Amino acid sequence: MTGQNVHQLDTSGVERILCVVAHPDDLEYGISCAVAAWTATGIAVDYLLLTAGEAGMQREPAVAGPLREKEQRAACDIVGVDDLTVLDFPDGHMEAGLPVRKAIAAHIRRRRPNIVVTSNYDINAPWGFNHVDHRITGEATGDAIRDAGNRWSFPELLDAGLAPWRAERFLVGGVSAPDVWVDVTGEPLEKGIASLEAHQVYLADLPDHPEPRDMLTAMSAETATQLGLGDQGVDNAMGFVSWDM
Repeated sequence: MTGQNVHQLDTSGVERILCVVAHPDDLEYGISCAVAAWTATGIAVDYLLLTAGEAGMQREPAVAGPLREKEQRAACDIVGVDDLTVLDFPDGHMEAGLPVRKAIAAHIRRRRPNIVVTSNYDINAPWGFNHVDHRITGEATGDAIRDAGNRWSFPELLDAGLAPWRAERFLVGGVSAPDVWVDVTGEPLEKGIASLEAHQVYLADLPDHPEPRDMLTAMSAETATQLGLGDQGVDNAMGFVSWDM
């Protein structure tokens, strides 16, 4: 891909972005670099995590969940995210269905973002066979954007004072064939690296995990090269698939 049919994401007029993922650390594998770029321009970015990632470490879930949430809060602080919400769906045992869609739709109505972001939810992801929670969360997020904008979807949300809200755009990161990109050269990349490093105890439980700096620098440089952005002075980029909603 040369970048001929790919363009830089236009955030003109965007006031708020909501990132929805399954686990603590999901956003730190690239998307948080873009988050740092967005918050640097004054855009408010919120995080919604559907689980606490309690089954993702070599220790008891009752210990791992609070620990991972604490590390996620530190990662948020680095990239300028103020609002972090962590729900209690079961890590590794999420099931597709209306409860997940309703929870996401409610939060969209609550936060009223212009853009909603999630991570790759294909079965065959660039890093291999994708986690069940990623697959369920990503698909549910796209559906929940429409649910949030439809007053007849989950009418009980109206009774709770949550008026319909339709986000304008849906972005999916961690993809191999993006159609929009965000320049993360310099400080956004550095903050993204630091946000992944903030998951210190979690990463220590993964002895074969690559160094965050090496991984994110290589990933973002590869995206910039793939999209032919060198002539534009972009050394590091994060790509997304984008839908108008």
